[in-house]
Amino acid sequence: MTRAISNRRNATRQRLYDAAVTLIAEQGFSATTVEEIAERAGVAKGTVYYNFAGKTELFEEVLRDGVDRLAAELRRADETALERGADAVGRLSAAALAGLVFIERNPSLTRLLMAELWRTHRAWHATVVSARQQAVDVVERVLHEGVKDGELDPALDVELTAAALVGMILVGALDWLSFHPERPLREVHLALSRLLHGRVRVAAG
Repeated sequence: MTRAISNRRNATRQRLYDAAVTLIAEQGFSATTVEEIAERAGVAKGTVYYNFAGKTELFEEVLRDGVDRLAAELRRADETALERGADAVGRLSAAALAGLVFIERNPSLTRLLMAELWRTHRAWHATVVSARQQAVDVVERVLHEGVKDGELDPALDVELTAAALVGMILVGALDWLSFHPERPLREVHLALSRLLHGRVRVAAG
């Protein structure tokens, strides 16, 4: 396959991803048809089946691709913060900012990801759980290194804390976009950063 053909196919798949996310977020998985996805993407119905076995496989790939991209953004932010000499909490704050930016740009996708995490009967649930772990792994690595370097409490439950921090970013971002969209991103990030730094208690006099 030549690079030009590969690029065209990737572009087509991305249009199908975007169309599926938009439609399924609007009307649900069951109510969304392959015909509607193809029409929204501006391609023939056969193009969907050329790239995917059907709607279920397409949606599974949409979810996997979304978490892959989120995890990549978290890793990139962490690596940049580490290169700049940030400590563990600073690295977590940088990852939180990257997560907020990603979610601001992909609100419908994030809502779908959050919803599908709890629907254990879905055919793609194992894929969603596995993909979610990619994002959690980024935070777990920072926590493990922070404990090893003496920056974080050695009694820290790394696995549970990492999951809680990823959940904080996702839920905090969705609450912001749904109920307080007028607030700038920097304020939301500041609020999460204060939690990470333990600055929610009034300092002792």
